[in-house]
Amino acid sequence: MSCFIGLMSGTSLDGISAAAVRFAEGEDGRPRATLLHFTQRSYPTAARARLEAAMHGATAQEYCRLHADLGDWLADAALDVMRAAQLRPDDITAIASHGQTLWHEPGHSTWQVGDPARLAERTGCAVVADFRTRDMAVGGQGAPLVPMADRLLFAEQGAWRALQNIGGIGNVSVVPPAPTLTRESRDVPDERVRAFDTGPGVVIIDGTMRRLFGQPYDRDGAIAASGHYREAVLREYLELPFLKEPPPKSTGRELFTPAFIDAFVARCTADGATPADVVATATAFTAATIADQYTRFISEPIADVVVSGGGAHNPTLMRTLEAAFAFHHERFGRPNIAVRRFDDVFFDAEAKEAVAFALLGYLHLTGRAGNVPSATGARAPRVLGSYTPAARDGVTPASSGVSHA
Repeated sequence: MSCFIGLMSGTSLDGISAAAVRFAEGEDGRPRATLLHFTQRSYPTAARARLEAAMHGATAQEYCRLHADLGDWLADAALDVMRAAQLRPDDITAIASHGQTLWHEPGHSTWQVGDPARLAERTGCAVVADFRTRDMAVGGQGAPLVPMADRLLFAEQGAWRALQNIGGIGNVSVVPPAPTLTRESRDVPDERVRAFDTGPGVVIIDGTMRRLFGQPYDRDGAIAASGHYREAVLREYLELPFLKEPPPKSTGRELFTPAFIDAFVARCTADGATPADVVATATAFTAATIADQYTRFISEPIADVVVSGGGAHNPTLMRTLEAAFAFHHERFGRPNIAVRRFDDVFFDAEAKEAVAFALLGYLHLTGRAGNVPSATGARAPRVLGSYTPAARDGVTPASSGVSHA
């Protein structure tokens, strides 16, 4: 058995998710993941503001400082979950750190910050990081990378499944029934697996909440539930060019910028929307983009949709998503599919991406490919990530004293 710490900081900029995971090989050749502990370390307002500002331009000095500081913040999160799980550095095979994406340009380059050397020194553990660049170097989009976990850890027995994440950005993995793998077949790409970004997750909802209500997100979907979405705005934004692009495709805050959100708010307001109506429209748009993408691009016989990410904890968004699926299925003559929360099928959905990157760290150290070429568009499968060894000089890991501000 191997124990890994998975670290994830996503596009929603909520904070750092840290999962302690133990892996063992099952009889069917698939790894089995046991979640030992999960914690979340929220970003203070000043830290979140630094990260968000850096996505739209900063000095070389600020980028350099942010890379170093985030390495310390990641270390804080890793040490938190190690303490909670009662794990020592010697118990950890490696920390797998996604870092924070500051820029992602499909077809060209991607950039995740969070200094793995600082992370290794602070924790006393080896670190695997920089997962996306190798896929891009072989012609992939560098995203999505979670489909490998969806295929190996979360596939259904005997049925096709869609795993829909609603974080800052929405993305889906379409996976065939759970495979039985041999040593010879486990590194052969399963071309049936597909994955792509569906459009916005909670990025527009959160953006409208900050602008109109001074709150970071719509708690329990209460604001959206009190408003009414604007049909004309919804139809207009469903013509977004990204939604018409066939997979593989990925997007991020490079598209859904503060200016985009400002324009969305202005368009809703011009249509007579109240502040609550704007949030309701953002919620309806998010749900509609997901259903739209399934209708356009997914023909596999999916039995269920398992939803994870922060959006899964928004009851209004989940109800709206179910209604959007029902509308599209009736309109296009498709059988309805069950919509379920990841929490109700596996474990806390907030831990899913951290567990997925822990798996990528495990695959790195066992010499196995971490990308799914049919999902990213890469020319070939590749072992992902770069390795930073643990410090073994007897120096005790210590607090950095670096502020999150």
